[in-house]
Amino acid sequence: MLNWITIAAINLSLAVGCGAFGAHGLKSMVSAEQLEWWHTGTLYWFIHALGLLLLGLLLRLGYASAASAWLIQIGMLIFTGSLYAMTLDAPRWLGAITPIGGTLMILGWLWLAVSSYRLAR
Repeated sequence: MLNWITIAAINLSLAVGCGAFGAHGLKSMVSAEQLEWWHTGTLYWFIHALGLLLLGLLLRLGYASAASAWLIQIGMLIFTGSLYAMTLDAPRWLGAITPIGGTLMILGWLWLAVSSYRLAR
């Protein structure tokens, strides 16, 4: 079984690093709009990495399905990755995939609701 607590901890450490880079390294190099994209990506990364930490505990206790964790992790990579890439001057059409990441994160949380309900019965 994949250790989702470890994966969450790695995500959290990377989110801290990217947050610091956005606050100190990017501030004078990008536009205000681009910096806002970076901050949004970092905020969502933090929130969902904390959620993955909790999900890792729930998985160990048998109250969740790993499918939730996979959906959230892949969603985080797509959502945050596309925002970070656009901040670093990737083509703006890349923003079209950002909602795919958000949708995967939503589906991951909904799957957690369904699977935890089923497992508790």
